Parts: sequence; structure tokens; C-alpha cells
Amino acid sequence: MEHKNRERDRYRPKEFIEKLIKLNRTAKVMKGGRRFTFSALTIIGDKKGRVGFGFGKANDVAEAIRKSLDKAKRNLIMIPIKNGTIPHEIIGKFKGASVFLKPACSGTGIIAGGAVRAVMEMGGVTDVLSKSLGATTSVNVVHAMFNAVNHLMDARVIAKNRGKTLNTLWS
Repeated sequence: MEHKNRERDRYRPKEFIEKLIKLNRTAKVMKGGRRFTFSALTIIGDKKGRVGFGFGKANDVAEAIRKSLDKAKRNLIMIPIKNGTIPHEIIGKFKGASVFLKPACSGTGIIAGGAVRAVMEMGGVTDVLSKSLGATTSVNVVHAMFNAVNHLMDARVIAKNRGKTLNTLWS
């Protein structure tokens, strides 16, 4: 039964684009020698506003990546995109890492480094300015990034919650 599912998945177009951000190898010294374990940090997105991240650990590289992709699919969030950029400035924090995001006019591109760039590309944002402050650990930077994106406010949602139209909200 599982074999048929694998055959069907092979021909199905992929819903998400996957990107490996960091692969880390750690060693534990045992009686017979060193034992290696691997951890993987991945980002997935559909370039239409949905993005997620996952962190997986295993004794094998492929297994660690598979686990991280499974977790990423469970941690999907929506990025409110307005004309290819985010609606307003925001700072996201997680432990020692802080990420500052600022909307940019069209044509600017994604001015961000490493993990922040990957999240924005996977989410479908085309123009944004960012600065990573504090700790540079990629796992913490991604957590801070998702903290910032979670706190972004969408004008349509705010208008709906207040029981007003979008035009009355802006005027």
C-alpha cells in the first residue's frame, strides 16, 4: 500500500519549494569511537505568502532533513504581502537574536542576509529591507524572523475585526 503512495507522490507537482538552511554535525565520543548525529534546519514556502520552518535531528543526514521538512509543513504561517512587500516595520525577537524588517518600494529587492533572505524568498516577498541584530545563530534568527512575521498586521483582517470596511479604515 505504501509503495502505491510513493508512486503517486512522484508524479504529483510539489506544493512547496524546500530550502536547506543549515546542516550541522555533532560528535559524541563513545567506547568504540565517535558517534555522529546530524541536525537540519529547513524552510518551505509556496511563494504566495505561506512559509514554514522545521528543525530535525537524527543519526542520518537524510532522516534529519526529512524530519525537519515534516515539522516545517506543520508550522506554516501566512505573510501579509502588500504590493510585493510587508505592510509595516517590525522587530522580531527570540532569545539573543533580533530581526528588523522594513517595507521597501518596488524594485528594491530583498536586502537581507542568509536565513532572513530565504524566508522572504520562500514567502513570495520581493522587496524588503532587513537587519539582523544580536546573535547570528541561524536557528535563533529564523525563530526571530517568524516572530516578526507573526506580529505583522494585515489591513483587511483589522478592518474585518473592527466591523468596518477597508475604505473607512484608511480615511
